[in-house]
Amino acid sequence: MGTALVGAIEAGGTKFICAVGTGPADLEVSPPIPTRSPEETLRDVIAFFAGRGVKKIGIGCFGPVDLERAAITKTTPKLDWRGVPIGTIIQRALDVKVAIDTDVNAAALGEHRWGAVQGIDDFVYLTVGTGIGGGAMVNGRLARGLAHPEMGHLRLPRVKGDRFKGVCPLHGDCLEGMASGPAVAASGGAYEADYLAWALMNITCTLSPKMIVMGGGVMKTKGLIEAVRVKLKQELRGYVPAPKLVRPKLGDRAGVLGSLALVL
Repeated sequence: MGTALVGAIEAGGTKFICAVGTGPADLEVSPPIPTRSPEETLRDVIAFFAGRGVKKIGIGCFGPVDLERAAITKTTPKLDWRGVPIGTIIQRALDVKVAIDTDVNAAALGEHRWGAVQGIDDFVYLTVGTGIGGGAMVNGRLARGLAHPEMGHLRLPRVKGDRFKGVCPLHGDCLEGMASGPAVAASGGAYEADYLAWALMNITCTLSPKMIVMGGGVMKTKGLIEAVRVKLKQELRGYVPAPKLVRPKLGDRAGVLGSLALVL
């Protein structure tokens, strides 16, 4: 595609980030756009791209996402956004081609193209923040099927003596319910490494990734990724190899760069 600019939208539950460019060294990024009502938020998004001449825009979106309809599903916890056809709205307003995927699938794609997992075609990207989500690449292709992976809702054993009920409104004590940012804030996070390690054990035994990239605000906690490495190895007990756990090389730009990669 040469040097033609393309657009990217990282559509998050608390903020949207927009960008135009061709890659990490050539990227103009918008100030954060707070996630409000769809009308208000998308008005600001469309205003950012107006007049820039982009012909393609990639969207990495909070979910769940209906990939066939380019819409947010009616089960998203963001009530105002249920059923919003975000891809169609952007496409029609700006007369562009649109590609959409989950925010974590987009981040995985960005890390594969420019970041921590370049040249590795079997890996998982797990983000641990306000929510928890995971994207998987298997044999060089992002995993999709009936829908898309929802690794944040894996069910886990409970640490003995842990009476915290979890914060997930649907499942209570799933991974997101026990180890997301709001869960840590509510529970104190004493068993954070245990729950994350158990989730990674499930992922490892199912997908056998060579690497797992661990992003999101919670993973910036000092010593957490090291504690998860130790616990994961202990729990696997040598039955299968433990994948290498790494931080995102693209940092906080993984999502917007991954959204750009969707249309490159």
